[in-house]
Amino acid sequence: MTQRSQAEVAGEEPTEQSPLLHQVGSTQNDNGIVKNIVDEEELLDGNSHDRASGKAQVSVVRIISVLLIGIFVANADGSMLLATHPTIASEFNDLTNSTWLITSFALAGAATQTLYGKLSDIYGRKPLVIIAYSILVIGWGIGQTMWQVVLGRVISGAGSSGMTALVSVLITDLVPLRDVAQWRAFVNVVATAGRSVGGPLGGWLADVVGWRWSFLGQVPVVGFAIVLVALYLPKPPSEAESDTSSDASSGKKSKWSRIDFSGSVIFAAMVLALLLPIELGGVKFPWTHPIIISLFTLSGILLALFIFVEKREEEPILPLEIFHRRDAVLSFLVMGFQMAAQISLMFSVPLYFQVTGGMSNTESGMHLVPAVVGNAVGGLLSGLIIKRSGRYKLLVVFSVTCSSLSYLLMMLRWHGNTNWWESLYIIPSGFGTGIAQSALFISLQVVIDPAHMAPAVSFMYLSTTVWITIGLPVSSAAMQASLRSTLQTRLLKLGLSGKDMHMILENAISDVGYVARTTGAVHTAIVDSYVDGLWWSHSVSFIASSTAFVLSLFLKQRRLEV
Repeated sequence: MTQRSQAEVAGEEPTEQSPLLHQVGSTQNDNGIVKNIVDEEELLDGNSHDRASGKAQVSVVRIISVLLIGIFVANADGSMLLATHPTIASEFNDLTNSTWLITSFALAGAATQTLYGKLSDIYGRKPLVIIAYSILVIGWGIGQTMWQVVLGRVISGAGSSGMTALVSVLITDLVPLRDVAQWRAFVNVVATAGRSVGGPLGGWLADVVGWRWSFLGQVPVVGFAIVLVALYLPKPPSEAESDTSSDASSGKKSKWSRIDFSGSVIFAAMVLALLLPIELGGVKFPWTHPIIISLFTLSGILLALFIFVEKREEEPILPLEIFHRRDAVLSFLVMGFQMAAQISLMFSVPLYFQVTGGMSNTESGMHLVPAVVGNAVGGLLSGLIIKRSGRYKLLVVFSVTCSSLSYLLMMLRWHGNTNWWESLYIIPSGFGTGIAQSALFISLQVVIDPAHMAPAVSFMYLSTTVWITIGLPVSSAAMQASLRSTLQTRLLKLGLSGKDMHMILENAISDVGYVARTTGAVHTAIVDSYVDGLWWSHSVSFIASSTAFVLSLFLKQRRLEV
């Protein structure tokens, strides 16, 4: 019997670290999570304990299965939007602003990510899960003008961020540490399935019955999920402290007064001030534009203000003690660099095959499937290994090594006319990322105070969003700079006039479909220049993943309880 179980048998108050699968009986912690406690007489009866343990496992499966519905919908929703945003914007004659349908969703999710963790600590996981589901649905119902649809995406993004983060928090509440990676791998598989199904389904619905049904059609599914959450998730305890007024006689603060409003507002503003210029820079404004510089400066000022405020807050939205743990910071950084590398690959691979092979969007997109499959397999495999061995550091090192090898092979071998076998070089990148996502979650959880687990998990999701937002424009900028420079050099060698060269250069950079409409030496020059540009995109992935490799070496392997 583990130390935790012994403590619970002795009658101590169960905590967030009281794993559901280790105990029998039923009680609740402060977050409304069922903690099953073993009675000493039942411990002496092996059959009784086995039966109770089996019931506990069934309870975990039921709870997490209910939550996976939300994970599937949230990921399918994002994929649907990627497939339909040109159609949506075109209906309002505003195609130039179509990317705001995607950007607004991501920014809202990033700004609200950490808030869910702390609020779930105060009010319980179940109410916050239901609120997140409801917010997502409300956002789908807005959309009579382009900017109303964007507003709807902002609302939905705020709901989606809670759906994804709270599932991981609940898994840490419910199962022993060694089992966490395996359950998160299942979450990753469901998320991957949602992303895979969402795009084709959204495109089909937009073509057949209109793009609004790609959102409204999800409402019954989410409604059903809300009912299941209400039925099967444990209820938060109904105590006197749930009142909105404080109990002066007991000295307890009301739940409302425990919310760090100032920290929440400052943190959200800081995230937006950081991500907005990354999204706008090089697209709407040049990187040296005063607006871009001002926003970056403002994000730094708000960060300093946030730290100042949080140091004086009794219950901060993001406890700064999290960042006093070296392995926690390393976990955030390794995950961030790994995801930045992966998003760079997701950007470059379809473009590479469109240009070099003349493939359609669908055909080029299919070349990402091996990486997606590798991601799912890597997550499942790492979960099994961690459960059996309790070791995670070697998995992290192995994962970033696999990914770095993948990007290096693409740099060395993808120079046009890539055959089917060499197109599979992307598998190790997806495989490594899948392993890293599971193993790094464990490396974070094992060093964090259980009282800070929810905000720490939320911040890991936030840092992933931030690094993805950084990785994509950096990769695109590197590719575009090389493409413009090398294409201009090649066109000069062809002896073209300045007017013709400028026309070809601008069309080639702004419209990938233009490549297929060219012939002869011009076509060859454009294709070769794209290949050179995409080499730099692969280099961004390699540098990011190699940095993650170096950082992973400093992680410390710690003992996981059985």
